[in-house]
Amino acid sequence: MSKPGFTVLEIIAVATFLIVAGVVLMFQVEKINTESINSQKKVAVNAIYYSLEESFYKENKFYPEQINKDTLKTMDPQLLVDPSGIMIGEPGSAYRYEPRDCRDGKCNSYSLRAILTDESDFVHESRNK
Repeated sequence: MSKPGFTVLEIIAVATFLIVAGVVLMFQVEKINTESINSQKKVAVNAIYYSLEESFYKENKFYPEQINKDTLKTMDPQLLVDPSGIMIGEPGSAYRYEPRDCRDGKCNSYSLRAILTDESDFVHESRNK
């Protein structure tokens, strides 16, 4: 007569299943977090780009040599700070503003990029060159 309960083999099978499911879940959560951060970076770069093109350039007919909250008044200044808390233009920032052909603080073009994780950089070039 057998006693009610689980065999060692059943317990090992269930434990193995739970461990594998936990590892898969952990990798999926990491992937979702990475995609979310990349999406935040793309939204910020798009906002900076449209503020430069639709507001700053139309008003001034040039691009700024540096970007800060004073040069881009038409957007939320928090978007100038990357998800790690580093302001655009500071070392280590995931956002890069690279002005070109500048004279006396007035530039003719630029490249704007976000450094993404597990993807190519997200890049906008100035419309007017």
